[in-house]
Amino acid sequence: MEGVVVKVPGRDQNKPRDTFKIAYIIHFLLGAGTLLPWNALITAVDYFSYLYPSKHVEKVFSVAYMSSSVLVLVVMLSWSDWNRRLNFRLRMNLGFCMFIISLMVAPIIDWAWCSSCSGSGAPPNGAYSVTVTSVIVCGLADGLVGGTLIGSAGKLPKEFMQAVFAGTASSGVLVSMLRILTKASLPQTPKGLRTSAHFYFIVGTIILLCCIVSCNLLYKLPVMQQLYRLVQDDPLCSRPKFWSVARKILWPVFGVFIIYLVTLSIFPGFIAENLESKFFGDWYPILLIAMYNIADLVGKSLTATYLLNSIGTATWASIARLMFYPLFVACLHGPKLLKTEVPVIILTFMLGLTNGYLTSVFMILAPKSVPVSEAEVSAIVMVVFLGLGLAAGSVLGWFWII
Repeated sequence: MEGVVVKVPGRDQNKPRDTFKIAYIIHFLLGAGTLLPWNALITAVDYFSYLYPSKHVEKVFSVAYMSSSVLVLVVMLSWSDWNRRLNFRLRMNLGFCMFIISLMVAPIIDWAWCSSCSGSGAPPNGAYSVTVTSVIVCGLADGLVGGTLIGSAGKLPKEFMQAVFAGTASSGVLVSMLRILTKASLPQTPKGLRTSAHFYFIVGTIILLCCIVSCNLLYKLPVMQQLYRLVQDDPLCSRPKFWSVARKILWPVFGVFIIYLVTLSIFPGFIAENLESKFFGDWYPILLIAMYNIADLVGKSLTATYLLNSIGTATWASIARLMFYPLFVACLHGPKLLKTEVPVIILTFMLGLTNGYLTSVFMILAPKSVPVSEAEVSAIVMVVFLGLGLAAGSVLGWFWII
């Protein structure tokens, strides 16, 4: 791991011009749409905590979502002919339709079942099971859309991968701001909470419909047609093997795994459920999630102006993030000064900033460190290990309640 430096190869040179940045903007929007449903589910922590007060909603959602997402990625890699049988547009359209269905489940359940409670009492037992099932469907869609989009961007010039990951971060900020606005604009009553959450999910669904239109428009852009012709696979060449490609990008794979192991074991479960503030009340987890999402966006956007070209340095920085564990433990069980809001907000910001920047660095450098014929597989390898880190981190997050 000594100073592994990646220079972007010639495939980023003499590329077709994206004159009005339309292709960049669409990749940004599709990246935002990929994580918008997940961010919508975790940011509505106050709504789900009200409906299911006896459940560890954030931790259950994390495990259900991440494990199902990884399952799809593994299937995509195991099924060698998936790329030819299911084209880009079909996979993206199917995935976004699954997103829309899963996102509308929560308000539909509330309208159909919880209305019988007249705003009081607990929802039926089946409501929680159906909600978790919708989260699993959402995770399956994430694996399909995320694997497809990032695999495709891995073969293209580096700015498209940066656009995708900046988009994923922007979805968190957008959803957090939307949740704050909907919560603040209505009365702080059970009815107001439900109404604001329903409006919030409906707006998220409208954004996903825009993503469906965008992914169908993308292939019709002249610049994208030229780029795809330049990087199209040779039909006579066999598809690169998963593990042979993984060995070539061993350190980026390890780096992205450790990044999300740390992040998901702290965010959102620990931040949403274990930290409390008398001053902010039930606004506290929403504000912390918003702070994390803003920092994540800043980190992923920084690679557009400065890209760290050393995989070795980025890997050591990922390992250094393990220090977040003792720091957050100190905020929970340490001196009274560290239990206040300011240290927690600073740590949450740094967690998001380092997550965003290092993720973007690895996801840009890894596909560029292998031959162009292996770029798509290398990007999917990175997504698989990113997903494994997410799944492992979401399971590890349960140890905070032990």
